[in-house]
Amino acid sequence: MVLRTIASLLVSLVLFLLPAVPMHAQEGQSDAVFPLEALNEGLPDPEGRIDRSTPRGTMESLLGAAEDGRWVDAAHLLNLNEVPVDDQMAYGAQLARMLEALIDRKAVINWSDLPDRPDAFDTQESSNSATAGMSRRSILLWSLPLDSRPASLRLSRVQVGDEDPVWVFSPQTVQNIGALYSIYGPSPIEEQFPEFLKQKVAFGLMLWELIGLPLLLATCVLAGLAVRSALNWASRQAKTKVMTDVLRAIRGPAIYGTVVALMSFATTRLFVFSGRIDTVLTPIITLGIASSVLWLIVNAVDAVLDRIVISASEKLSQRQQQEQRALATKVAAGRRALIVVFVATALGIALSSTTIYQNLGLSIIGTAGALTLVFGFAARRVLGNIMASLQIAMNQSARIGDRIVFRDHLCHVERINFTYVQLKDWDGTRLVVPVEQFTSEPFENWTMQEPEMLRIIKLQFSHTADVDRLRAIFDDVIADLDQEELGRLEEVSVRVAAQDVFGKEVWFALPCADPNTSWDIACEAREKILARAAEAEQSGEDKMFPEATPAEAA
Repeated sequence: MVLRTIASLLVSLVLFLLPAVPMHAQEGQSDAVFPLEALNEGLPDPEGRIDRSTPRGTMESLLGAAEDGRWVDAAHLLNLNEVPVDDQMAYGAQLARMLEALIDRKAVINWSDLPDRPDAFDTQESSNSATAGMSRRSILLWSLPLDSRPASLRLSRVQVGDEDPVWVFSPQTVQNIGALYSIYGPSPIEEQFPEFLKQKVAFGLMLWELIGLPLLLATCVLAGLAVRSALNWASRQAKTKVMTDVLRAIRGPAIYGTVVALMSFATTRLFVFSGRIDTVLTPIITLGIASSVLWLIVNAVDAVLDRIVISASEKLSQRQQQEQRALATKVAAGRRALIVVFVATALGIALSSTTIYQNLGLSIIGTAGALTLVFGFAARRVLGNIMASLQIAMNQSARIGDRIVFRDHLCHVERINFTYVQLKDWDGTRLVVPVEQFTSEPFENWTMQEPEMLRIIKLQFSHTADVDRLRAIFDDVIADLDQEELGRLEEVSVRVAAQDVFGKEVWFALPCADPNTSWDIACEAREKILARAAEAEQSGEDKMFPEATPAEAA
């Protein structure tokens, strides 16, 4: 009795689930197509072969019909349901001709990624993808800017009643063909070219493109050279320093901007190049225009900052310019940060204005990621130097104009650049040190907190030399020195710091007000001390200097 009850329940469950199976199957089929009541009722039967069963078949049929001039047959590849039935034949053929020109000129179709299956199932897609193992009913071929928005060239899978599904261009794509063609179609100048110039000769490019692109580049370069010559002439004729600075600030951006602006005008107004060229040329032009504008802004900011901050590092190194040194260092750091922001902004504008990454898909993004890792590894030292230069600006360990001792070089900081620090040695030579190396090694900064410093003059005297006599000599030397270059005189001292078989080492503490002149003052004081001590020894007052043979000294 129990077994009979269980069997009855199982049968009821099976009968309950059986009707649901075809329902789910039918729902899965409807999700993979766009159902239509009719499709292109105003078109006659195609004269040639048209294959709309797969996305690749539709694209191949469009290109084949274009080669044979069968534009009415090509109209079958478009969803013309929104076009009046009586106009579908003539207008559809015109739209097909425009669409083929748009694809030929502005789209770079990756045929290996274009499915050749009716369900558009991608057998090479990763299992982690959101559409893995799913049939598709819409495929994006390319997108083009249209009225500040992207317009898509898209294939859709439609089904009329119980007929087999077919792949056609979507109604949205058909609706945008006319507007896109008016922007990206052949220019009036190109339409005047003879037919032999419009023939494709190499790499899918027309003959006029292979001839016109080098000529266009040469013309743009010549225009840039002409602008440079004009600005150089104007700079020589300038009567004031302000006008000279203005011309110098705009020269670089004007030359570069002229080249890219002329190329932009020629490629958008005069000629329309094929997609293989335009895909590369458009982001380059956009990046060039953005870079020239930002370059001009940076130069303008530099010109303003030069009016605010003392630019001569020799003046900044003076003890009265402590606040100016800090300001100059902060301004230099702000300028570098501004350049980084501007470069990032220019790249962002260029990438956002082109659809290359959206169109070519994840394979290009993956390649770009791999290239980023390679370039990042190769440029790690450069990036490290840039970060180190910003570190110096934030911690103020070395400011522009500071007097420092780096690797036994007495110099002052002349410039702090992105990748190196420029130091000016006391003899006028320049020492260029990578920023990363400069921050990783210890150095003496004589003006980090305050300009005053205590210079120690170390001299060797005999065991019998009278230290009080040396103190008197040092006091006389102090009185003979330039008092403005001396610091607090209460810090003056004479101490016996060491002793050996040759005699005793005496340290003379000399307070200096300015680290930039402290070395000269210390040398002058040393010279006077030795001269006074020699005079004392020659007068027979005291034995000052030790006597040692060269062998003993060695």
